[in-house]
Amino acid sequence: MGTVAPVLGPTIEELRAVALAADDAGGFFAAMYARVTDRVQGAIADGRFGDGARMARFARTFADWYVGPRHGTRALPDCWKAADDVSDDRRLLIVQHLLLGMNAHVNHDLPQVVVELAGAGQPDGAADEPSLDGSLDDLRPDFDAINDILAATQPEILRDLGRVAGWTQLAVAWGGGRVFNFSLARARDQAWGSAERLHRAGANDRRADVAELDRLVTVLAHLITRPSAPVSWLLPIPRWLEEDDPRLVTRQLLGHLA
Repeated sequence: MGTVAPVLGPTIEELRAVALAADDAGGFFAAMYARVTDRVQGAIADGRFGDGARMARFARTFADWYVGPRHGTRALPDCWKAADDVSDDRRLLIVQHLLLGMNAHVNHDLPQVVVELAGAGQPDGAADEPSLDGSLDDLRPDFDAINDILAATQPEILRDLGRVAGWTQLAVAWGGGRVFNFSLARARDQAWGSAERLHRAGANDRRADVAELDRLVTVLAHLITRPSAPVSWLLPIPRWLEEDDPRLVTRQLLGHLA
């Protein structure tokens, strides 16, 4: 495994451990997430952020919204439960499992991370990471940077994904990578809009808004797992071309962190 620098080292190791502990598709998103966090670490070490310590805090808090429910320090929202419930479903494409994780973490978790770090109130079961106690505008550069790094990591992840799901190379050649970036940009904009609404709301309204956000993201999760025809008719074809051992897929997605 490659050397992990100290500032985000424990977070990367925790994500890596979650990935390697899984014996089903539950390790796929954790593996990809470890890669992205490792890229954030490298960018901090290279001085690409104006405030590296603040970015590290953002990345740690964001990751805690993923690993926290797995350690019992945060409640498990329904959108993540929808992803976990199908982690052993071998009929789903590898990409579908990754999209389920991205859907929950970007659309549900990310806006709440922004609100939490802006000091607009700690939710029940939140981690002890201190808030940045600033405005949303102060956090926008970190918010955009996290998403930009996710997009920048996409080519190498797609390359490794192609080794266990060869059909993805054809999809990329047909413009699938551009579609991914466009979808990620839209999800980022929607997440920021959700953060703005949550930040403006009072405590009681915020709880109701969070519940509604979880419901909507859960609906998206079900659409990912059960797409309508004719897409649903075609999915068995690329699935037949994929690696069937989830542990091998996870290690491939981990790349140099395996």
